[in-house]
Amino acid sequence: MTNYSKIMFFSIMVLGTMLTLSAESWLGMWMGLELNMASFIPLIYKEKMNSTYESCMIYFLIQSMGSIIMLISVLMNSSSVNSPFVGEELFSTILAFSMMMKMGAPPFHFWFPEIMEKMSWPGCFILMTWQKIAPMYILSCVINMNEVISYFMIPIMVLTGSIGGLNQTSIRKIMSYSSMDHMGWMIACMKFSNNMWIFYFAIYSLILATIVFTFWFYSAYHMNQYSDKNLSFMEKIMIVIAFLSLGGLPPFLGFLPKLIVIQLTTIYNSHLISIILVLTTLITLFYYLRLISSIFLINNSTVKWSASVSMNNVPMSFIITVNSLFPLMAIYWL
Repeated sequence: MTNYSKIMFFSIMVLGTMLTLSAESWLGMWMGLELNMASFIPLIYKEKMNSTYESCMIYFLIQSMGSIIMLISVLMNSSSVNSPFVGEELFSTILAFSMMMKMGAPPFHFWFPEIMEKMSWPGCFILMTWQKIAPMYILSCVINMNEVISYFMIPIMVLTGSIGGLNQTSIRKIMSYSSMDHMGWMIACMKFSNNMWIFYFAIYSLILATIVFTFWFYSAYHMNQYSDKNLSFMEKIMIVIAFLSLGGLPPFLGFLPKLIVIQLTTIYNSHLISIILVLTTLITLFYYLRLISSIFLINNSTVKWSASVSMNNVPMSFIITVNSLFPLMAIYWL
């Protein structure tokens, strides 16, 4: 049975993001963000899940606080009596902080893993991808107004995203900290080439879709749940390839956007930023490997009465093909 209310709210959510991207004033962008927030809350609400009550309330309060701070920054900028340079610096800083709060970016990230833990995988995917488009676009409009805030945001994001996921056993929390790490890479890409972050975001969303689809299919929410799954060898290979691609390990597709960011930081002589990005990627690869080691290296015993689940060959082939596209794309890109 078709759920027409879900279709309506999903359409309004898309419309809100499109309104933010096409608005010509800060007030129009604020209206798009509010429309996007009001339509996303009914999508994550589940009647039979008590945890969704709390997640909806947390999301509403955080997004409302970010919207209020955004309005304050816009009003301060329009009525500023200071010099243009001071007004521009203050406006860009406050607006950047409000967008970081809306995205769940460090140091305003404490709500993000908690709300991810209480949501289903489709809701987590929308929160990690689509809900970041509008704040990232607004951030790209003001990131060049303030040099200090951009160089402050990049190390904080990648360090928090890499270190925060080390002691986690919940897959949803690991993916939330992984999202923070990738946001740091996107901010670095945005800083040195304002339009290139769209390419990074598109590839990240594609790889994340393959991983989230796999977790959703197997109903996997914690690291030890894979010990109960009777996975075939090809299914294990598929999961390993998807995670290595997300970690940016060559020759998989996820390495291409990270290679472009490293090239940009080298061209603009930002060697310290490049070193921080590469070192934190090694830490994220560590907890990715810790997650997939229990899948691939441990020979699990099979219980006779356990239902054997197997993914269709078409989704498996699609996931493996998507995450192995780097050599083909690199020929035309580099």
